[in-house]
Amino acid sequence: MPELSAHIRDVPVNQIREITEAAWRTPGALILSIGEPGFPLPRHVLDAGIACLDRDETNYTPNAGIPQLREAFAARFREQSGVDIGADRVYVVDGAQQGLHFAMSLLLAPGDEILIPNPGYPTFAMTSRLLHAVPVQYPLYPAHDFQPRIADIEALITDRTRVLMLNSPSNPLGAVLREDLTRELVELARRHDLWIISDECYEAFTYDVPHVSPARFDSTDPGEARVFTSLTLSKTYGLTGLRIGALVCPPGLEQRMNNVMEAIVSCVASPSQYAALAALTGPQDYVSQAHAHYRANRDAASAVLAEKGIPFLSAQGAFYLWADVSHVSGGNVRAWVKRFLAEAGVSFAPGTAFGSIGEGWIRIALCGDQRELVEGVGRLPRR
Repeated sequence: MPELSAHIRDVPVNQIREITEAAWRTPGALILSIGEPGFPLPRHVLDAGIACLDRDETNYTPNAGIPQLREAFAARFREQSGVDIGADRVYVVDGAQQGLHFAMSLLLAPGDEILIPNPGYPTFAMTSRLLHAVPVQYPLYPAHDFQPRIADIEALITDRTRVLMLNSPSNPLGAVLREDLTRELVELARRHDLWIISDECYEAFTYDVPHVSPARFDSTDPGEARVFTSLTLSKTYGLTGLRIGALVCPPGLEQRMNNVMEAIVSCVASPSQYAALAALTGPQDYVSQAHAHYRANRDAASAVLAEKGIPFLSAQGAFYLWADVSHVSGGNVRAWVKRFLAEAGVSFAPGTAFGSIGEGWIRIALCGDQRELVEGVGRLPRR
């Protein structure tokens, strides 16, 4: 057969899926390797999607989404971020991953560089490579609590650098960017005339610290604004399979956004949009209950790790713990998690799924049953 495009060979294996699919094939495995919310969806959300099908509202919607959903996303963003945006800047997307692809498609030409965190979510690199761009990793070091340093990022900027990728709360780290650092990162992007893509999938889940969106420090001038914000309902409301999120764009890009959306996916499925509208505008019990559950799970798993003497980053957000298993992983944590699954029946995401600095670390998902979480973490070898 003809060969695939050369750049496809540079797209790495997603090690999270690799270990999780192995766990799905392992009878009785405790699966702590994937961030899948475990609560049933609220009835009013399901009913809204079903009602859309019942009335046969299954035609195309506008590229940017149904107007009332765009306004609901804008209202939530105004409330959560303190940024006064209108619905005209909100584009409903087929999950946050499609939103990231959408933003990168707008901003990156072949050979352009995008600065991504190391450790950071693996599709940041995968998606940019699909677009013939070059991902350049900026380091997040344990010695600095995995927070970015301006000097480290600035040293990597070249005349090909176009985009700075930010993620707070962080997947995989659970780290949250401080307000002063967030402001400095936006100023760095302005100084070097870079775009910012801010992945804020976990904005609803922070613990004792605020979530601060980079959009708060962006310019309102269409000629100077530079922040794209990626949002999703997958984590906030557990709508992972409905594939629904939003991309908030800088002002002045509406027509170009429509053109690109048409080329990528045209529009999002209407039942998902109406379910999302119900989630955003209806009772918020799901979010508050999920927040309390994740926090309790974080505390329970942290206690087990501390008792075993295993170092970990105290998560300030998201629903993951980042733990150091270098005392047993032997310099190859990817191989070790496979052995641990086979021998102990527990799956964790290897730190190398998120970048080279993740060697010796694992990501522990906190979103499932607490008893299984404590049991799974309890099987880790003592340090």
